[in-house]
Amino acid sequence: MNFVFVSPNFPIRYFKWVESLKRRGINVLGVGDTPYFDTLPRLRSALTEYYYVHNMSDFEEMKRAIGYFQDKYGHIDYIESDNEWWLESDAKLREVFGVTTGFHPSEMRKIKAKSAMKECFQNAGVKTMRYLLVNGPESLEDALKFSSKVGYPLFVKPDIGVGASHSYKLENEGELRDFLKEKLPETYIMEEYIDGIIVSYDGICDDSSNVVFETSDHFPIPPSEIVDGSNDDYYYTNPFSLPMPDVDKEAFSKAGRSVIKSFGIKKRFFHIEFFVLNKDKPGFASRGEIVALECNMRPPGGYTPDLINFGESLSCYEIYADVIAYNENRQDDTKTKYYSITASRRDNLSYVHNDEEIFAAFGQSITATGRYPDHLADDMGNSYFFAKFEKLEDALAFERFVREKKA
Repeated sequence: MNFVFVSPNFPIRYFKWVESLKRRGINVLGVGDTPYFDTLPRLRSALTEYYYVHNMSDFEEMKRAIGYFQDKYGHIDYIESDNEWWLESDAKLREVFGVTTGFHPSEMRKIKAKSAMKECFQNAGVKTMRYLLVNGPESLEDALKFSSKVGYPLFVKPDIGVGASHSYKLENEGELRDFLKEKLPETYIMEEYIDGIIVSYDGICDDSSNVVFETSDHFPIPPSEIVDGSNDDYYYTNPFSLPMPDVDKEAFSKAGRSVIKSFGIKKRFFHIEFFVLNKDKPGFASRGEIVALECNMRPPGGYTPDLINFGESLSCYEIYADVIAYNENRQDDTKTKYYSITASRRDNLSYVHNDEEIFAAFGQSITATGRYPDHLADDMGNSYFFAKFEKLEDALAFERFVREKKA
């Protein structure tokens, strides 16, 4: 089996996917814009061969790379990046080289455009926020009508985009008018604002869209409050075998599995984001109800796969490789489960407790610590601590200790 891994050196942890695939005898071929000897040694040892391209956005250069591999190793079975930025390029390359695994260009809109995702969510029986697509001054009249229907605040972000960058909360008509006073650089989606926390349904499915591994990540702090660099962050993995105090886990699992079927996801890691309402929104949804936010056809970002592994006492890298090689999960899922939590810090903030005090208080529970690379710092913070606990209240006490700030 020939598996072309696009951009295997970035994000930095992706060498772990490659190692797991290699352990199953899969021929993993890498294409990336990092010079060969600048890639990680562990990645180089796991790849059969690496093809350096100067510009991964140059589709002709990418085609030459895949063509070289096909001429040398035979038919290509998979072309995957598991990276939001390259999903569309992956799809085009699959079409060119007759790769039948994974999405093709005709399917991309439903997994890239937030407005198009809503139909798949609704077909799965999951509510979605009411919305309007806006482009600038010509959208003002419709936007005013929309605001009178759903009320303020409103939330706007690019219809096609990743993360919380370029997202804005509009509190009143004045801010709405100001936002739309000039032509926008791209189409934005305007949605009613939901008072809730983000809870993701993460996992891996087989080639019939059956979920073979599921877990959830809970994000109490809205990402939009973190990306400006003024706030630190925490979130945690909550295995389905443990209590979920903020959501009905049976209903959540059922909804997540239905969404996977609706999108037609096959042999992929997925990261589906939902809001869980903190309070009733009259005429729309009730407190505790889930409302779909967006679907990501990739693992959760940052170092979250490692956080999941600590909580689930297994390796999701190995499960993914199992699915690619055998179309099933062959990992032992009977080990003790934990609430696995990460708490981050900002270099520009002053904290009550230093690193030594954190280790003295929680050393038995800490599973990892380090610094995020610069490209993740805006979204995640500068440094992080991972820890795992059998009780959620202990995990939350840990994050409060790590993030407690000086007056």
